[in-house]
Amino acid sequence: MADVKVKCPTCQKDVRWTSDNIYRPFCSERCRLIDLGEWASGNRYIPEDAEYDDATADEIERARNNKEGN
Repeated sequence: MADVKVKCPTCQKDVRWTSDNIYRPFCSERCRLIDLGEWASGNRYIPEDAEYDDATADEIERARNNKEGN
């Protein structure tokens, strides 16, 4: 099997994607902790789509109402 390499999301070093690498996709514990800190501080996040969120909430509410009505 070919050696699969990816870039560390934090420092961009090449990282071997193997089960031996306990930090994958990161190159080290340091890079993993830096990334965790970025998420915890709010510097990294998954953007929201307010229109989609509202539509999903409406669908959930309708499903609950339909279930209670049966």
